[in-house]
Amino acid sequence: MAAQQSESIDLQKRSVVSSFIFTGTDDSLRVALFRRSQQTRSYQGRLAPISGTIEKSESPVRAAWRELEEETRLTAREVTLWREGNPFTFDDISAGRQWTVHPFAFQLRLEAQNKIQIDWEHDGWDWYDPNKVPDDETFNGVPRLVESLKRVWFEMEMNSAASAALRSGLYQLKTDHQSGSHELTSIAVTALRDVLVHLRGDRNWWITTRTAAWHLWKNGRESMGSATLNAFLGLLADIETILPPTLENESSWDRVLAMVDHHLEARREIPIRIKENFAKYLQDSLLPAAEREYRDTLTILTLSASSTIRDSIIDAFSSLSISNLDLRILESRPLFEGPTMASTLLSSFQSKHLAASDRHLKLTIYTDASAAIAASEVDFVLLGADSISSSGWVSNKTGSLPAVLSAKHISPGVKVLILSAVDKIAGPVELEHEGEQEYNDPVEVTTPWVGSGVRGINLLNEGVQGSLPKTANCRVIVNNIYFEWVPAGLIDGYLCEHGLYSVADIRKKADEVKNNADRYFGCVVCKDSE
Repeated sequence: MAAQQSESIDLQKRSVVSSFIFTGTDDSLRVALFRRSQQTRSYQGRLAPISGTIEKSESPVRAAWRELEEETRLTAREVTLWREGNPFTFDDISAGRQWTVHPFAFQLRLEAQNKIQIDWEHDGWDWYDPNKVPDDETFNGVPRLVESLKRVWFEMEMNSAASAALRSGLYQLKTDHQSGSHELTSIAVTALRDVLVHLRGDRNWWITTRTAAWHLWKNGRESMGSATLNAFLGLLADIETILPPTLENESSWDRVLAMVDHHLEARREIPIRIKENFAKYLQDSLLPAAEREYRDTLTILTLSASSTIRDSIIDAFSSLSISNLDLRILESRPLFEGPTMASTLLSSFQSKHLAASDRHLKLTIYTDASAAIAASEVDFVLLGADSISSSGWVSNKTGSLPAVLSAKHISPGVKVLILSAVDKIAGPVELEHEGEQEYNDPVEVTTPWVGSGVRGINLLNEGVQGSLPKTANCRVIVNNIYFEWVPAGLIDGYLCEHGLYSVADIRKKADEVKNNADRYFGCVVCKDSE
């Protein structure tokens, strides 16, 4: 009846961000709450996080950063984006609004503890223990304050062991900049298993499991999280199929853990199947018998350190009746994954083909700036994928797009092939249109400059840090962006464990992912329907 009444009232729909600022560590962690001033249009005098409306064509995370700077003067120099919460919607008839809240959590750097400067929208602020923020009117918080908080501070609803396991998994995912998305997904699934171990006897285990899975996907490494999302959706569907909502005995828990182990084991087979399909693809589709008679060299350009490509190239070449492999690898700054991949491929080739054999490898490492030179007369550009959007765009290591554009221009007959598991296909949004980037530590970029004796590096560092008066009116930015998008129109094929996929196949899979994501994550820890 209440729902019908609220629907009859013409509520204005507003999408807002709700940004919590945290400081401290472990047991000393505190969250900042701000008292809204009498000049604001709603909820005057009540405690709230930093909040504001999401503008048209603005993503939630961008709005969160904008509001944070406008209302506290804090920027990426002082805070880091720590967690994103699952958004939710509720009606406030007294305010004439239907709010859709997008929660975020930011961590204030220790050296910036005194940098918060409030604007006219607030009369004051203070630090609070996040575990002791009460969900009642006497606290004088804005509506659904605790609901917003617990979506980023999951510790409020999980037992200490489960939340510790989840924090450990998130830390591992956030700090691992060496593993590819396939390996990171296995880490995420293992972390979810660790959480499940500590949920025995928890009556809310199903909601908590979905909450943990959502955080591991969204707050681990979302830019490489499509595979993690798909893995969790498949796992949750299997668990839901074989088990009742309430687990009442030890054997039921053992079945849950066994199901997780089964999924982890199945993941080990995916690269093998992609490798086999790649070899068959070369043999049957791109290297027909008539061409093999005169072809003596296969030329491939790749970059980064995709484990799928790494495991596929040498085996695929070995299956062909071609004597020479001309393999070109871009170095992939700033972490130089290219040389690491080159070393692995060299070792693999040497173990398969003795020095006296009729098989020969020419391995050339190019600087990223030499992409056009490296692309001359190549047969294939091979790319992995950290994510594939529903329209077939591919997110991969920065440098992928220049390599593809160079090859298409310089070697018109080149084929751009994506080697990727199906679980890289994303569903919830058209990712390539979001425009958000994963900005990483600029020190990774500048460290080689220091070691190479680049002149003027000290002045640049002062500009980046904004620490000296003489750079107060200058802003220096060193962007360290790991990923970029390659449009579908530049891609000739998507090769996965099931064979060759078309854009239509990708869109069908993406729709399936979207539906399952809405089912399992659309209302996690949500009381909107109550």
